Amino acid sequence: MADFKYNKVLLALMLLGFVAALVINWQRHTVEENSSRVELVMDYEDIMELAHTEGESANKLFQQFQEAGITTLAVYETTLEKLHQSGKLTVLSGVDVLARSKLLQSQVSPTKVYIFGNPKAEADDTYEEVKSDLLRRLGAERLRELPDPLNRVIEVDGNYEKMIKWNLGLSRQEIREAASKGFFVMLRPTNYTKVKPDDVNALFERTAGIDQVSGLMFVGDEVLGYPDLLPVTADNMKKRNITLGLIEHPLQLQFLRQEGLTQLATLLNYQAARVYVIPKDEQPKLKLDEAIQRWVVTDQERNIRINLLRKYDKAEGNRTVIETNIDYVTGIKDGLLDKGFVLGRASTFPAYFPSPLLLALVVLAATAAGVLYLTLVLPFPVRYQYILLVCLAAVLIFPVLKGSGTLVRQMAALASAVIVPTLAMTWQLDRWRKRDAAQTVSVSRIVIDGVFSLTLTVMLSLVGGMYVASLLGDVRFLLEMEIFRGVKATFVMPLVLITLTYLTRFPLFGPPVRSSRDIWSQTVQFLNYPVQIKTLLVAGLTAIVAWVFIGRSGHTAGVPVPAIELKLRAFLEQTMYARPREKEFLIGHPAFMVAVMAVYQRWPQGLHYVLVLLATIAQGSLVETFAHLRTPVFMSFVRALDGLAVGAVFGVLAVIGLWLLQYLSGVVGRRPSAHE
Repeated sequence: MADFKYNKVLLALMLLGFVAALVINWQRHTVEENSSRVELVMDYEDIMELAHTEGESANKLFQQFQEAGITTLAVYETTLEKLHQSGKLTVLSGVDVLARSKLLQSQVSPTKVYIFGNPKAEADDTYEEVKSDLLRRLGAERLRELPDPLNRVIEVDGNYEKMIKWNLGLSRQEIREAASKGFFVMLRPTNYTKVKPDDVNALFERTAGIDQVSGLMFVGDEVLGYPDLLPVTADNMKKRNITLGLIEHPLQLQFLRQEGLTQLATLLNYQAARVYVIPKDEQPKLKLDEAIQRWVVTDQERNIRINLLRKYDKAEGNRTVIETNIDYVTGIKDGLLDKGFVLGRASTFPAYFPSPLLLALVVLAATAAGVLYLTLVLPFPVRYQYILLVCLAAVLIFPVLKGSGTLVRQMAALASAVIVPTLAMTWQLDRWRKRDAAQTVSVSRIVIDGVFSLTLTVMLSLVGGMYVASLLGDVRFLLEMEIFRGVKATFVMPLVLITLTYLTRFPLFGPPVRSSRDIWSQTVQFLNYPVQIKTLLVAGLTAIVAWVFIGRSGHTAGVPVPAIELKLRAFLEQTMYARPREKEFLIGHPAFMVAVMAVYQRWPQGLHYVLVLLATIAQGSLVETFAHLRTPVFMSFVRALDGLAVGAVFGVLAVIGLWLLQYLSGVVGRRPSAHE
């Protein structure tokens, strides 16, 4: 039996990197723990519409929502249509003006648009704001004020149907009203075509004297000031201490596409917060309890600090529409407070970046892990191991020490996520090889050994998780401005690598592999393997499992999730601190326990190999958990432990169940025939 040597120097470097990773992750944990304030936001217009449709006093309804937990009102840009419907202005086409008024007939053109100011004094600001916005967007040549003894009138050269829906800038009156009711204000502006510095400055001037403006979330495909005036926008936001809202994409990967968003966040020194909103077409399908649970889990698991809530348009149960919405907000507030969050202006992360020296040590450790794996598959002389280590480390560490090297860190994180769980399983394979398979053991011995071995393997795999969490632990990754690259590879590559390892240790298609020539020889034997119908069925089943396995990874809308699994997830989310992953506690960890049983009872080698593959899935999955950088590192750690605990229980049940089946089949086999 070949003896594979574990290079102690490489192991020492991995240990050193692990210590550096722990230091970084403790710093990261501190940063994440200090960010616990969540902002609950509703649209100003939604509450006004709800008051109008339900016949309730707007002031009373705003107070009810504030008591329920809403901290902030979102104010959007106004339109001529909204202003006309609210009575703040009168907007008519030229044809309508000619039909209504004889005083202006000599001055009115039927192809133009006419805006009449409300003679009441409180509406003066609205008229002047609209006039300045139209001048800014259309130019003076397309606007003209008409003399009218009764009204102030603007004539605009434009298409009525299109113009009434244009965004015309934020209403200072709405901002002031929202702030006067005791709320923070979230601005929702759009960008200008061929934006100029005066356009940007004018928007922020509307907030002058209003200190409650807490954040800004852009509407449309561009941020204000894109492409050339982002520094002007950033300067205005810094002066007013305004937080940038980064709206999460519906597929939960980075953000809704808005040009200039990440550049602006960088200019703001990362004074930004992640925003979530339940998609408009999905919310009506969710019951209140489901939606409330969604918000609590989202804020816990994805560093969401601004919750943009949509109103429910239909009543639920014995409630009115207003009661439904008040209960909805109250449930979210209570759920967040129960989890230790605080309501108020959204927390933001400081501009945290780990020490380049500590990062370099982790990169060195990941490199050592890669070299160690190579030595455990096809051993080569120690001096060449060190030469390879030094060459790779020199190339990878230099940019990290310079304070950059984002791509290198992403590469090292991917290598850690693939190689470290493979090494953990490789070490376990070597333990199994040394076990006396001829020894008969009890089921209790199998269970104890299985739980102990599984725990050790998980602890070793967690080293890779710590590497990943530390390498990509700066503020850009926490905000998901940068992401882990290679999610699919973290699920597939450990299976490929553990297969190579397995072939060097166990006779699957012939003698164990000892050289590259043996790999080719076993590949040929595999390709020449006789194909039977049952083999095709197994291959087809494997293909389906692979499709589900890969399709369910990452952030794509590929393989749908069954309803029963959604219910299981909801149950685990409510009963455990961090919901463990099904790949771990339902598949991988029980398979690991059964693999221990297969070793003791000398089951067929092919079956043992399949169990090892399934066990490796869980190890790769728990490391990949740490690649979700928006999830707090402590939660990822607890999730792995929860998966271990639940998986060990399922594994014990699987072993006992299989042992009982074997026992019963033996009893039946020994029973004498009735005809003897």
